[in-house]
Amino acid sequence: MEATLRPANTLASSTSAPTGSTGAQSTAATGRATAVRPLDADSRLVTRTPPSAAPLKRGIDWNQNLQSEVSRAQQALDYLERVASQLEALKAELSSKLSGRSNPARQIEARARQLDSSLNARRKQGGDGIDAQLDFNGGQPAQQRFRIQGLDIASLQASAPQTLGFSVGSAGGPQLAATIEPGMTPEEIAQRLDRALAPVKVRVGLDDKHQLVFSTAEADWVGVKDAIAVTGRGRVETVEEAPSLAPQNWELGNPDALRQSLREVVQALARVRRSQDAAAAALSAAMTRTAQPEIPEAELAMVSSDFAASAAGHDYASLLAITSALVGVNRDRVQALLGLR
Repeated sequence: MEATLRPANTLASSTSAPTGSTGAQSTAATGRATAVRPLDADSRLVTRTPPSAAPLKRGIDWNQNLQSEVSRAQQALDYLERVASQLEALKAELSSKLSGRSNPARQIEARARQLDSSLNARRKQGGDGIDAQLDFNGGQPAQQRFRIQGLDIASLQASAPQTLGFSVGSAGGPQLAATIEPGMTPEEIAQRLDRALAPVKVRVGLDDKHQLVFSTAEADWVGVKDAIAVTGRGRVETVEEAPSLAPQNWELGNPDALRQSLREVVQALARVRRSQDAAAAALSAAMTRTAQPEIPEAELAMVSSDFAASAAGHDYASLLAITSALVGVNRDRVQALLGLR
């Protein structure tokens, strides 16, 4: 016996279909499928409508970049709060020791080891928004600052005019050029080099002593540090800028060393406080941009129903999406996001 197949929407709206026709509908975590009885009641052939939009996204605008900014700022705030607490404790211990109150050296050493452990875990615990100087740059990925041996303002000014050719990576990479002219200021030289190297994600600026400092994202540093070549010099040596705080190098055996360590702690604490303010501002700005328009109650009920269906089902993709979304979520963080504190 022959059966006639038609698209599901045609069958559903056709006025020629028998009044006794019925439909069965089943809902899965990944969509809805509608089974439609064919014209011939004995036939077992059915048609299916395409799956509906994935659950949990209907009515909600998801912006992956903004979600990354929010996550980066949250991780930075958690990490900086912990480091600030350790710095405050170490500051108190060092001050007490210098003032003559009884504070065993081993207690200060224990505090210093704890701080050093936190600094070494920066990339893992603080996300990718805090650099080695404990600076938070507006929610952008942390940068690795470095210098190139033999490439400094004085030598470039003395040898002007000259054109420098750069390459980063393999021999087939882009060839970049920067012309240094007589009479150029340090700022102009830095800007010229910055424009030349920007295509390979290397930026150039000046430090507080008006010396050249280069930077690239920490994630790209491995591929950059041994791959910079300059025309006429070949591969050049790059030197990472040392972290501003290095507890492992402290000497805690005499008052002068203790005073120097205390100065470093106070300076680091000031940087951490500035970074906390910057991370809080970045989080606030990102949350404002991710603010959603008010969703009708009926739409919210539908989203809630989809979530419950996904959570109760055994579909791997849906369960993976739910568990991934909940990783790292705790009560305090949810309250903070909801503005309850």
